[in-house]
Amino acid sequence: MIKKVLFAILLPTCIYIALSAVQSNKSNKPESQIPYCVISPDVPTAITFAGEDIDLATQDRRERMDREILAFTYSHINTMLQIKRANRLFPVIEPILKECGIPDDMKYLMIIESNGDINARSTVGAGGLWQFMEKTGREYGLEVNSYVDERYNIEKATRAACKYLRKSYEEFGNWLTVAASYNAGTANIGKRCASQKEENAINMVLVPETSRYLFRLLTAKAIFSDPVRYGFLLKSSDLYPAINIKKTIEVSGAIDSWADIAKKHGLTFVQLREANPWIRSSKMPNTAGKTYKVAIPDVEQLKYNPQDTKPHNRKWVIR
Repeated sequence: MIKKVLFAILLPTCIYIALSAVQSNKSNKPESQIPYCVISPDVPTAITFAGEDIDLATQDRRERMDREILAFTYSHINTMLQIKRANRLFPVIEPILKECGIPDDMKYLMIIESNGDINARSTVGAGGLWQFMEKTGREYGLEVNSYVDERYNIEKATRAACKYLRKSYEEFGNWLTVAASYNAGTANIGKRCASQKEENAINMVLVPETSRYLFRLLTAKAIFSDPVRYGFLLKSSDLYPAINIKKTIEVSGAIDSWADIAKKHGLTFVQLREANPWIRSSKMPNTAGKTYKVAIPDVEQLKYNPQDTKPHNRKWVIR
């Protein structure tokens, strides 16, 4: 139980003791020797990812894992938001992964790609939860333009990611190597597999970004599997609930003003876009005459009571 509250109880206590020691030794202790306390979290000796048992006891793996656990643990804001957002996202993403034959653990790839932020956009232009570049998104069937960008459509982008992951798995036959290819490209990883005579990317020399990427993926699973162990103490009311959709309408023509559509259903444009983040402009010419499904959230449910929020995973909360 002590480990379960490592950062919530032990860390503040340690800091208090240290500060007390400072006060009692002010007169004869140099400032450079002021005691302080930063706790290093435990590093697991092994972890199972996508059905593969991964030994983390060797020096190189332990130290690489340690680095990412420290980064996640002491990047409090990002990690806390990831868990909060996952409560809304995982119920949508997990069934799609299962349907497409992708291991459930690959949902953590989405977490490290975007922090679970549906509107995430990188400095190089990758967008959405799965961080597709425009060209790659189109290659995998997503519409990407100034008015509609399906990289921000949770369901469609997840299905596109599943296509990529499945295709990559057919080439490499190992899910960690698939993850490495998602970061560095299949051609790049394929060359490294050949030159280093390895099938699993965790055993290969990779560029630092991709090497860290693999251990960030493992760390995400470790922390999401037991947040309390790493000092993240959340209540059910802290998590983000699903956006309650009242109905779905179909739009086949041009939209001169999405705000008008929103007002018609008692919503603001902001609320309509939050339920449909693929809408990227205030209007939509729709010259191709495509049919789009638009989610209309329940206005009353948008004013939710946090106390009614149910955790997707009971291990994420302390009560």
